[in-house]
Amino acid sequence: MNQHLLNPPFSNRRSKGQHYEQQARCFLEQQGLLFVCANYHCRQGELDLIMRERDTLVFIEVRFRASRDYGGALSSVTPAKQHKIRHTARYYLMSQHINEAHQACRFDIVSYDDGQCSWLKNAF
Repeated sequence: MNQHLLNPPFSNRRSKGQHYEQQARCFLEQQGLLFVCANYHCRQGELDLIMRERDTLVFIEVRFRASRDYGGALSSVTPAKQHKIRHTARYYLMSQHINEAHQACRFDIVSYDDGQCSWLKNAF
């Protein structure tokens, strides 16, 4: 495969993030998930993707690392980052008037290391 397609040039960090979030969205839609929202922002933080798999609302963190030299993309989702994502997800549910006690939710990670895509369901 063309290396340029796996690691295209980016003008800035934001464009790189948007590229991999779009890649993750397409991948997850091919797996049967339905798109709900991208780049949800609030004071608590940001959710990269929100999707639905049957009755479950799925909050997805998308991570990219050019190499695995420092532990890779998965290891970059630290306990502090997980806490922030959970807190932001609770705020999202509240803002949408969704009762979290009655809505099944899970947290997934889609990671890209060295051009390889991995999907970790129920990551935390």
